[in-house]
Amino acid sequence: MSGNMENSQFHEKDGVTEMANVRDAVNAVVAAVMAQKDYLTAVDAKTGDGDHGLNMARGFTEAQDRLAELPPDAPLGDVLRQIGRAFIENVGGAAGPLYGIAFVRAGEAVNAETRLDVRSFEKLFTCGIEAIERRGRAQRGDKTMLDTLIPIRDAFLPAQAEGKSLRECLEEALDAGRAGAEYTKTIVARRGRAALIGERSIGVEDPGAMSSLIMFRALCSYLRG
Repeated sequence: MSGNMENSQFHEKDGVTEMANVRDAVNAVVAAVMAQKDYLTAVDAKTGDGDHGLNMARGFTEAQDRLAELPPDAPLGDVLRQIGRAFIENVGGAAGPLYGIAFVRAGEAVNAETRLDVRSFEKLFTCGIEAIERRGRAQRGDKTMLDTLIPIRDAFLPAQAEGKSLRECLEEALDAGRAGAEYTKTIVARRGRAALIGERSIGVEDPGAMSSLIMFRALCSYLRG
């Protein structure tokens, strides 16, 4: 997907993007992950257990089942929490607890003032990132999903986002996420099973960084209309 959103159908009013249906956004993300399931599994097989794509698919399949039990107009916070619990309770490896707690904490941060605007993107991503850092005892540069998620979040920080529209911030966040995922090819893994092979992990992208990019790229594509 191109990083340029200038010619896309992007509906923005008073700095807030109007997303008609949270479920449609989730479905777009799920479809993207399912389409890349085999790729994620193949990447993971080079440095780890070779189950990341399968785990992501399992988590989102369970999440969709849970969301089907919620009312159609369920608030964003409930949707995010259900996705998180689906991962925590049904997915093993690192992806389950880490993505799970990130979605749960982001869902808990949703309140009546949450909108799809720059400030809310920064807030929800920060909550998810902090949860992953605590649970995984990881930081940027460890060759994990954080190497994608933190650059994405940083594009929404006040220092970076001042004077920019949400569309512009999303475009910059997507470019930053791509660069972060690509960066993981150049560094040694310090967390997870990949850390066991040390220098041999260089040259391979981190599967968690890639699944994070796939999810955010799908969300951006949805918001483009």
